[in-house]
Amino acid sequence: MQIGFNAPTAGPLSTAENVAKIVVGAEAMGFDYATFSDHVVIPTAIAAEYPYSASGEFPSGTRGERHEQLTEIAWIAAKTTRLRLVTSVMVVPHRPAVLTAKILSTIDVLSGGRLTLGIGAGWMREEFEAIGAPDFDARGSVTDEYVRAFIELWTKDAPEFHGKHVRFSNIGFAPKPAQKPHPPIWVGGESGPALRRAARLGDAWYPIGTNPQNPLDSLTRFKVQAARLRKMVTDAGRDPKAVGLTLRVTVFGETAPPLASDGEHRLFAGVPARLAADIRALRDVGVGSIDFGFGGSTANEVLSGMEKFRAEVLPLV
Repeated sequence: MQIGFNAPTAGPLSTAENVAKIVVGAEAMGFDYATFSDHVVIPTAIAAEYPYSASGEFPSGTRGERHEQLTEIAWIAAKTTRLRLVTSVMVVPHRPAVLTAKILSTIDVLSGGRLTLGIGAGWMREEFEAIGAPDFDARGSVTDEYVRAFIELWTKDAPEFHGKHVRFSNIGFAPKPAQKPHPPIWVGGESGPALRRAARLGDAWYPIGTNPQNPLDSLTRFKVQAARLRKMVTDAGRDPKAVGLTLRVTVFGETAPPLASDGEHRLFAGVPARLAADIRALRDVGVGSIDFGFGGSTANEVLSGMEKFRAEVLPLV
């Protein structure tokens, strides 16, 4: 089981000093990977509904200063030696396909093969419009086509692609990513289209448990969706074991509500022994990676929470 954490990309904790202290400290503790979120700009007026809160409101604390995701990952790669670096998630339509494939390949090569590409189609129409991204309503098909273009560029000696949104031929693309055939692709999202994308294109499914429209807050609910995914993988003509299971956890510990909305135990609510039991249960289902968002107003507070988790929860797993 790989255990990760959320690295700050926005706000006071994302200063060079703070983010380096958190990430380097977490690597020294033995955490396996760091995740980095993705927004290029935050519009001042947002009508789009945020998928991961009951109110649909985008958290006010994330509206301040913010780094560009891939630039921060490249910077962190130079300050670490073992930690894997996960885009969590990269909004695929936000950046041109060929340029993005090149940036990602460069990061993977220069980091020694430590990149994991978490992907999503995006949810904020206003941000798409502000940065001149492709049509928001076509974001699903754009995402699928861009990812296929990435794979073509990363794996073929003479890459060529003729799609609706991406077209290229007669080009060289080197160096290829260090990881073969390419960096792992974790597909974010909990909806039917996200599951189908994971089944067709992903190396793993990477949901968040707090989507009110598709909650994964109990073990039963997670098992149901995992079985649904495996059927989709089979229907896509792939080995069900070809697509792994991962999970991002944003609410956990003794302050989390004890019950899920289906009345069962809420995953990762309770004392350290309960958290460890949930990790073991998910591991038995086939989950290979879980990451947690550790809170705190200072870098030392974040690291303290991570150290407490490492000392009290992980030995019980």
